[in-house]
Amino acid sequence: MADATWKISPAVEVQDAAAAPPIPARSKRGRTRKRWLILPVLFLAAVGWYGWSVYGKQEAASAVVTEMPVRGDIENSVTASGLLSPIKDVDVGAQVSGQLKSLKVEIGDSVKEGQLIAEIDSASIETQIEIAEAELANLEAQMIDKSAQVVLASANLTRQRALVAGNSAAQSALDEAVAALAAAEANVDSLKAQVRKQQATLKDARISLGYTKIYAPLTGTIINTSAKEGQTLNANQTAPTIVTIGNLSTMTVEAQVSEADVGKLKVGMNAYFTLLGQPGKRYPGTLRQIKPTPATENNVVLYYALFDVQNPDGTLMMNMTAQVFFVESSAENVLTVPVAAVHTRGEGKPSEVTVVTASGAHEARKVETGIRNRVRVEIKQGLGENDTVVVSTGSGDKASGRGNSRRGMPPMF
Repeated sequence: MADATWKISPAVEVQDAAAAPPIPARSKRGRTRKRWLILPVLFLAAVGWYGWSVYGKQEAASAVVTEMPVRGDIENSVTASGLLSPIKDVDVGAQVSGQLKSLKVEIGDSVKEGQLIAEIDSASIETQIEIAEAELANLEAQMIDKSAQVVLASANLTRQRALVAGNSAAQSALDEAVAALAAAEANVDSLKAQVRKQQATLKDARISLGYTKIYAPLTGTIINTSAKEGQTLNANQTAPTIVTIGNLSTMTVEAQVSEADVGKLKVGMNAYFTLLGQPGKRYPGTLRQIKPTPATENNVVLYYALFDVQNPDGTLMMNMTAQVFFVESSAENVLTVPVAAVHTRGEGKPSEVTVVTASGAHEARKVETGIRNRVRVEIKQGLGENDTVVVSTGSGDKASGRGNSRRGMPPMF
């Protein structure tokens, strides 16, 4: 019995094992793979929810840009660029030929009107003066002789007339005496003309001698020297320039204004300029001239507008680049808002701004505007200093398709 029982038990165990269906190994691997695929999806969903909940709210809050009106100064002006130059300058040249004997000034020196600034060798001109004086003396000596001939001819004529009247001389003798007197008088007249000519030659030589000393024609500063000591100057064709003198106590701004803006300018309007090295300092002036003849650069027509600025301390120098502003209109201590905040509804209709109320809502408000430039607009009525206006919103970009739908999303990796 014991042996039989021992034999039956394994059979029962085998039968039970055969009755249970086997678990396929492939099904287990599939469930494991699905779990690994679900986890990244859940992670990405959580990160996306967090990004949109945090950054999406910030984007919505920052989509509307607001600003309070600012009280200050505003102006509408025509801008241009220009160069500084002396209000008056002159090229001082040589009127006679010769060697430049001495140059008594250098660039940057201040000179007074009538001050000696250069000398030309005068030896040649002094010789010409001596020759002219000798020639004049010779003519004057001849004049004495010819004048004596006139006196003699006049006395002979008187005598011949008396003889002819007394029938003591022939008429032909009287005629010869008349002709002799006329010839003597003609010789005197000719010598007188030669004397005047020689006197003029002598005067011209003396003037030329004066030109060998060159004096400053105006008070100013030496801004250029074109000749050197020892250089030979030839003034027979053109007057060679020795130095250039400029009056730097007053500077002229020559601004180039485009043909689109020149019609906005009027002589007498206020203007000012700033320099590259002094952007915060203004130099004021008044427009005094618009040159009628334009210049063309790269097919752009430009007109020159001029105004003057005092320069007592000499800080303004030639050819400095100036940023010029011609003021059409201006106002001080007024409320202003950005240009983007003001909406024009049409000609003759009042402008509007969008105001943020205390509850956070937006409402349109009619305002009266004044001076407008490219940046800001003057508000005369309709707004207070404590109001908040909408400058821009993000709806315009989204509506036009220019907005970025991913803007505000945090980086995933």
